[in-house]
Amino acid sequence: MPQSKTLPKRVAVTLPASPLISETIARVKWAEAEGYSDAWFADGGAPDSLTTAAALAAHTQTIRIGVAVTPVFTRTPVVLAATANALGQVLPGRFIMGLGASSQTMMNNWHGIPLEKPVTRVKNTAIMVRSMLAGEKSNFDLDGLYSKGYRQDPIDQPPPIYLAALRPKMIEMAAEIGDGVIFNLWPQRALAKMIEHVKVGAEKAGKDWQSVEIVNRAMVLVTDDKAAARDLFRAAFAPYYATPVYNRFLAWAGFDDAADGINAGWAAKDRQKTAGAMSDVLIDEIAVIGSAEECRARLQADMNTGIHTQIVAPLAGASEADIQRTLEAFTAANFKPV
Repeated sequence: MPQSKTLPKRVAVTLPASPLISETIARVKWAEAEGYSDAWFADGGAPDSLTTAAALAAHTQTIRIGVAVTPVFTRTPVVLAATANALGQVLPGRFIMGLGASSQTMMNNWHGIPLEKPVTRVKNTAIMVRSMLAGEKSNFDLDGLYSKGYRQDPIDQPPPIYLAALRPKMIEMAAEIGDGVIFNLWPQRALAKMIEHVKVGAEKAGKDWQSVEIVNRAMVLVTDDKAAARDLFRAAFAPYYATPVYNRFLAWAGFDDAADGINAGWAAKDRQKTAGAMSDVLIDEIAVIGSAEECRARLQADMNTGIHTQIVAPLAGASEADIQRTLEAFTAANFKPV
């Protein structure tokens, strides 16, 4: 039997702070000084997250840097392995390579790349990148991913590979193949069954599931106006849940009617109808909105269920004052997760 391992509870600021790299550097320096253990990038376009992560090495000493997540369709395994090699050298022992499938909107529309067989593509990319990071000569022909004869020198501390997942097949594969699992935008009622699938996947690999770190990007806003914050969430994320990946996930999580309503609004090109399909009840299950005390209690409750690392991501469109209140609510002085 694998030996049980207790992972620490960690809190991260979200990056980038803005389109300006200087502001991202300022945020991560502030976060490190205030006792945040982590800073995790989203990967949504410019400025490039992996390049910016390398830039942070000269401005930080202890904080762990992760990317949640780099889409596997936009870079080859060789490019990902070479990039992880560089990041592992400049951030030794404190960089996490997060990989995922992304969504139809980003892949099909932005990149012109079909999002096909996402579970297979993420799995095979992770297998290839890990082998390359170990310095093994490539000899792969895996369902559309091919590499033969590539080899890079191994480094002392190759970055671990975490995989993003939403529904059962991807969650189980992520726990089986990855060193960690990354969650995003789930209704609270779905968390326990998502973690059950982490257990199943870990068992397939003979791992203790408690050794598989679960990272979560939490959409948080410390605010005195919950109604306005819910509207911010609707504006930002109703289109997200109109994509097939997230729409199916929402239905699987138990919100079939909301998923259908979002689909209908999106098909009619009616943004108001799309956003209106997200009830206050649904939003309050996904987003973390309220006083500092309420937000801290919610993140702790989710950690009690199984989340190890919470990425505090203030809602897009919020005031600078509320964004700062949100980040300050989770400094080491104000939040000690257990």
